[in-house]
Amino acid sequence: MKRILFLSLIFSLSHSLILSAQRTESHNAEIGRHLELFDDIYRQLDLYYVDTLSADTTIRWAIKSMLSHVDPFTQYYPEDDDELRQMATGKYAGIGSIIRYNQQEERAMIVEPYEGSPSQLAGVQAGDIILSIDETDVLRKPTDEVSSMLRGEPGTSFQLRVKRMDHPQPLTFRITRKTIQTPTVPYYGMATDSIGYIYLANFTTGSTQVMRHALSDLRSQGMHQLVLDLRDNPGGSIDEAVNIVNLFVDKGQKVVYTKGKLASANREYFTTSEPLDTQTPIVVLVNGSSASAAEILSGSLQDMDRAVIMGSRTYGKGLVQAIHEVSDRGNLKLTVSRYYIPSGRCIQAYDYRHLTADGRVGTVPDSLTRVFHTQGGREVRDGGGIKPDVEAQQDSLPSIVYDAVQSDQLIDFVTRYTHEHPTIAPASQFRLADDDYDRFVRHMAASKFESHRRTDEVMKILREAARLEGCYDRAAEAFDTLEARLRPDLEGELLRHRDAIRPYVEDEIVSRYYYQRGRTQHLLLSDRVFDRAVELLRNPARYHKILHP
Repeated sequence: MKRILFLSLIFSLSHSLILSAQRTESHNAEIGRHLELFDDIYRQLDLYYVDTLSADTTIRWAIKSMLSHVDPFTQYYPEDDDELRQMATGKYAGIGSIIRYNQQEERAMIVEPYEGSPSQLAGVQAGDIILSIDETDVLRKPTDEVSSMLRGEPGTSFQLRVKRMDHPQPLTFRITRKTIQTPTVPYYGMATDSIGYIYLANFTTGSTQVMRHALSDLRSQGMHQLVLDLRDNPGGSIDEAVNIVNLFVDKGQKVVYTKGKLASANREYFTTSEPLDTQTPIVVLVNGSSASAAEILSGSLQDMDRAVIMGSRTYGKGLVQAIHEVSDRGNLKLTVSRYYIPSGRCIQAYDYRHLTADGRVGTVPDSLTRVFHTQGGREVRDGGGIKPDVEAQQDSLPSIVYDAVQSDQLIDFVTRYTHEHPTIAPASQFRLADDDYDRFVRHMAASKFESHRRTDEVMKILREAARLEGCYDRAAEAFDTLEARLRPDLEGELLRHRDAIRPYVEDEIVSRYYYQRGRTQHLLLSDRVFDRAVELLRNPARYHKILHP
């Protein structure tokens, strides 16, 4: 009997190996056929197509198209593209300014020079319209092209020519590029006598050291509770996320592990150092743009019952990418594994393998998610990002508020305001006076500002539908009456939404004097989610009940 069982086992194993080998051979043959087909099609294009094709352009578009059908995180970076290095390190070589396109001027515009950057030290100001870079006119050039022109090797210099409000002649600056480090922690400080606040913007090389310094400084100032803000944090390095978790939990804890197709993609990440603080109560703020490493940090602290997570459900990126060199000395960033946080759950929300009927990426419905448990026994679920322990989000804004905040006209008003006011109150105290807000309203009304309202779009669709159905003529007068009643009184709308719009005007003004750290500090003044976090930390009994129900 033992011999029969042994022979059966050998036969089953041999049969499995044969089937596996056959599947591999079939798969490899299929790949070979399609590569041969691609080669044949391109060669015929090159030989017979009416115009000469650029191999560089055509093949790169083919690669881009192929990768777009995998997932949005798998991307090819040519050798001369420094975006990948910037994502990993937070560094790039340039002038250190945020730019955007100005529709009225049809040119890129300086929105904010980083504090201490080459552009700021040279005298470039927010609101400056870029005219030329080394004598090259940038009229109608898209911002990504202008951004590439501003970047270059550290130590190289160029001539920047700009147009500035109230200056009759263009201004010219000679700027030397240098390595720019985007801030990991744009701002930290004491929100109250005992509650500290840290805004962690990304997980790039060195983030842990910056976080450790911020925590130590806040503790020295008397911090006994912490608000850690991960909202809009796109993620980054897993190692940095694990090391930051290690600041708050004991050594030897498994924070995350990965599983992929190959054994080399399977890894376990543990805390390896003594923690800095295992007792301070923490509220972690997240939203729909908190992703990747931000979800590892927030999800791990949730699974370990170390912090209360507050805000709205996170993005749901449970995939891990690795960098592989390719034959032209470029790099391929591709998804190699999924990650799992301490409870054992993977929070990947999007299924890129199965598209919906209309071609969109589907998400995992709540009904199909599985229940896991934190170390203290609380229920958590997989498949849809990190669901906060306390749901909280900012109020939705009317379209006129969004349009006003994004407008070139607001930038013009702020630029003129800063020219008229050499100094303002500290960021945590600045308020725009009522008469200054009224000036802003008159400025917007007198300019070419237009709000793209949903009612206008709906009316256009409704009129077209009535024409198609043959009833427009008899309803035309009613349409005109309704449209007239819906037509906005711009000044009235801006005054009615004063409380919603004014903080954004103030933020833009504050950033001109105190840069990103000041903007972040000032934003907290009107941040309802932050206020709820402070309220929770002031109620230890409720905080404890959430973590230990």
